[in-house]
Amino acid sequence: MKTPETTIVEILANVAEDRKEAFTKLHQTIVSNLPQGFEPGISYGMLGYVIPHSLYPAGYHCKPAEPLPFASIASQKNSINFYHMGIYLDPSLMEWFVAEYPKHSTQKLDMGKSCLRFKKIEHIPYDLLGQLMQKMTAEQWIALYERNLKK
Repeated sequence: MKTPETTIVEILANVAEDRKEAFTKLHQTIVSNLPQGFEPGISYGMLGYVIPHSLYPAGYHCKPAEPLPFASIASQKNSINFYHMGIYLDPSLMEWFVAEYPKHSTQKLDMGKSCLRFKKIEHIPYDLLGQLMQKMTAEQWIALYERNLKK
């Protein structure tokens, strides 16, 4: 869900009270596990974790004025959602994640192509998501993105 806020601080301040602690903890988990080259910001109205233009001047092919997106989080109507583009484009990373998930959560995995939905915020597997963020460097993401862009 795209929000009207334009800064990380504004987004964090405006999360619903019943989700604020979990959402903030998720953001902090991502930031503390973000490999060099990625940076937090706003991406498509969500908290995003992107490759800045200084590292990848071409930007996102759909919208070159935007930095290259990698991951993001959003507080939706019924869930907190975590989006990870690397898991969508790298089958081995997806296999690793799906195998690891049951070791970190008793909840059934609710996943789309790149979207993980957490309807019960008390079951967000922060440690696993932190590990996931460390699994791909900025250079690996750029190479994977470019390989798939040219298909």
